[in-house]
Amino acid sequence: MGLSHRNGLRDWLRAPGSLSRRLASLGSRFEVQVLSQRVAPLRAAERQTLGLPARGLTVVREVVLRVDGVALVWARSALHQSALAGPWKALRGLGARPLAHLLYDDPRISRSELQPRRLARFGHTRRHMQRQWLEATGTPASAQMLWSRHSVFSRFGAQLRVMELFAPDLPGTGPQRGKVRGRVQRPMR
Repeated sequence: MGLSHRNGLRDWLRAPGSLSRRLASLGSRFEVQVLSQRVAPLRAAERQTLGLPARGLTVVREVVLRVDGVALVWARSALHQSALAGPWKALRGLGARPLAHLLYDDPRISRSELQPRRLARFGHTRRHMQRQWLEATGTPASAQMLWSRHSVFSRFGAQLRVMELFAPDLPGTGPQRGKVRGRVQRPMR
């Protein structure tokens, strides 16, 4: 299925601003389910995007974003561990709050252009996501869950790469156009 399939995935891949805020506008409850936050090796695409050396510790955070209990996005954030002691130290205590709280409320943070990408059907990232998706949701990820986007956020020279992989059945025809109003809701527990 191509990038222009029935649910307007193309619009989601190119939507500026906070994905969390756009998703939150789709329902009454937005949740971030933290799957993992750990020191891990960077993947080649992450290392290249961040311009980091082949060695060194990195921190990876993986989450599922849900609206009204429905899992819609798998996301992976990566940065060099030294940035946790500096510009990105707030990431340590983020917990189940959306990353948007850090990225869009600070005018000193800049964002690169969004880069849409189709994942390899049998690539490492997709296989890893499929394992986590099954554990988190109890159902296998759709075979059409192949389209992602990534961008790099910079704060005082330290970079954070965010990659978001979209379920093909996002509600509606695409994200709301224009500025998304309101704050991201905290998860209901």
